[in-house]
Amino acid sequence: MRHVTGLALAVAMAVVLFVAGSWGYLKLLASPARSGVLPAAGGSLMHDHAVVEGFAALLVVGLLAGILIAGPKISPLAAGLPGLALLAWTGLYLASARRAVYYIPLKSRLYGAGFEALLFDGVLALAGLVMIIPLFVPSRWRLRAAAAPSPYGAVPDAYADLGATQTTVGGGGMPENWAATAAQPRLDPSQTTAPWGPAEPGSYPAPPGYR
Repeated sequence: MRHVTGLALAVAMAVVLFVAGSWGYLKLLASPARSGVLPAAGGSLMHDHAVVEGFAALLVVGLLAGILIAGPKISPLAAGLPGLALLAWTGLYLASARRAVYYIPLKSRLYGAGFEALLFDGVLALAGLVMIIPLFVPSRWRLRAAAAPSPYGAVPDAYADLGATQTTVGGGGMPENWAATAAQPRLDPSQTTAPWGPAEPGSYPAPPGYR
């Protein structure tokens, strides 16, 4: 079940990477830095909406990818499958750039153009290498066994008065002074009456209704 959930998270990660990552990266590419001019004339970028929005989109993508990569209880497929797809796309780009670009969806929109830029600049290859790391961690493929409950500890000062009655040897529950004990009287098998004798009349009240 954990790996099935990992497959769903992998699809979600791929969608977020393609939409938000491509859009944010394209926003940064549109900044004046691409033309050799410092953004905002070298001043603060907090008022440059394109740069702020681009960084915000990339931060969301990076945060989600980091959670899927580092989460110990998350299936490695959640980050590993999108990472393998990015590396495969990069390998296709190195083998045939025309075919790699041809398979990019929505090339006429900002998402497709941004994904194409990510591919050309090698960002997809770097992201893919980081995202496949959980696939090589054996502990991520199996759930950790639940920790066994700790045994009940002794309550301090509990039954402290028992030590004054009789000392024991080695804590094994055996008394140290056997002289303080006495053997129980042995009953005679031929005796048919109780050894303590009959009760005296009037020592016990008669039950109700008894005459």
